[in-house]
Amino acid sequence: MPSRYRVIALEEHMVTPEVVAAWRNLPPRLRDLALTPSTQGESGRLLSEIDDERIMAMDAAGIDMQVLSLTAPGLQNLEPADAVALQGDVNDRLADAVRTRPDRFQAFATLATPAPEAAAAELDRAVNQLGLHGAMIFGRTRERHLDDPEFSPLLEAAAALGAPLYLHPQSPPRTVRKAYYGGLGAPLDSALATHGVGWHYDCGIELLRLIVSGVFDRLPNLQVIVGHWGELMLFFLDRIDTNLTAVAGLERPVSDYLRTNVFVTPSGILSEKYLRWTIETIGIERILFAADYPFVPLSGPVRTFLRAGAPEPADQAAIGSANWERLLTRIGR
Repeated sequence: MPSRYRVIALEEHMVTPEVVAAWRNLPPRLRDLALTPSTQGESGRLLSEIDDERIMAMDAAGIDMQVLSLTAPGLQNLEPADAVALQGDVNDRLADAVRTRPDRFQAFATLATPAPEAAAAELDRAVNQLGLHGAMIFGRTRERHLDDPEFSPLLEAAAALGAPLYLHPQSPPRTVRKAYYGGLGAPLDSALATHGVGWHYDCGIELLRLIVSGVFDRLPNLQVIVGHWGELMLFFLDRIDTNLTAVAGLERPVSDYLRTNVFVTPSGILSEKYLRWTIETIGIERILFAADYPFVPLSGPVRTFLRAGAPEPADQAAIGSANWERLLTRIGR
């Protein structure tokens, strides 16, 4: 095993001025809580830069390559026509960034899920013409879940292409935020509903819905990636298996689908405890790396964390890049 392996980070974000304008033009009831960190302050500034400053941050953390993607909330709260108009432009820009620095960047496509047929066609273009590696998506399109039959064309296209879908958190619906995360004061309400815990429950539920609705039974080749060490699901798997598998009429226990159809990343949460738990729960071959740039400042070099949490050099290399590179070989171009 080589002493030095590549580190490829998969949840590394960017934004375009046109997307920011579309988000701001939405009525307040449709705006995602991610609008502020994705457009303002230091994170908003860094998201718009795909150049030397980003590469310097990568070098400081020991990250060889970022897989770029449009940041939250993506295009999923937009009107269908607006989302379709933006998806091609964003993907062309992502492809340009990769062509400019192919040694440092890869990319996930952005998809207009409010128009599922158009999103499926764009995924095919992004993979086969632009050379992108799947797509970054979000669980709900306004109030519709990804397991809704309306989104079957997109999921079927991803499965047929062998292109992974990275399922990213988004803010819970307004009614859920009011019922479960409200009443503590605006700053704390927002934090509780997003990076505190709400994002992760929301994304974990979307992943669980994909499984229990039978999506992976219908599309066994579909591969999904989730961050934040499995969006809380891994830590409740025994009970989920016991209480949901039979009721859902699944062919296998819920946990089996995590080991065959789901990859997990840390999203910048460099916890040795969580890494060891994830290895024990779903296996080293199902773990990829992600830093969640620019939202999570890394406390030290990635390889130091991997050595501490996964002492075997082969395991460090697998998480660092080998598992991702193996997944890419499944994409049919």
